[in-house]
Amino acid sequence: MRMTTKQIIQRIGETDQLFLQGNTPELALERGDLRLQLVTLSRVRQEQRHFLQEAIVLLEQGRIEFEEMQMNLYIKLSLHLAKAYMLFFEITREKHYALITQQIMKALTNTEHADVLFFLAYASAAKEEPAMTRHWLNKYSQHPDFDFDLMQQHPCFDSYRQQDWFQQLLKAKMH
Repeated sequence: MRMTTKQIIQRIGETDQLFLQGNTPELALERGDLRLQLVTLSRVRQEQRHFLQEAIVLLEQGRIEFEEMQMNLYIKLSLHLAKAYMLFFEITREKHYALITQQIMKALTNTEHADVLFFLAYASAAKEEPAMTRHWLNKYSQHPDFDFDLMQQHPCFDSYRQQDWFQQLLKAKMH
């Protein structure tokens, strides 16, 4: 069940109070995620930018503040951070946000996580890098957690949909 804006704001207050008692990677992830939820609910660009900036600080802090953390938690923090930067890209159309996403995700390619590959393809498409977009989509399509609908419907790939290689990639996944 999706939380309402009021519930999200209430939970932000609660998690901010918990932060005063001590931060954890899990708390940083929740605090960042709550702000990302507000970004998607808001229609005011200034609010969106504010919540994105807060989310980025919280997620980055969560990634670097702790010497030891489980790899899956580090990946979650990194994926949320990539999502925040790509939301910034969607709002501003400034390609350097996609570059930052690529830098964050490239360090995680050895984890072989499907979402890492997707975000690399997404950022490459945002930067209008067709060869890299194709490269990362090929890798993503071979992953067991490949999401056919996401690749088929995500607007970042609109300019590639009519290209033979893209259609072949989708066709190969249909069978």
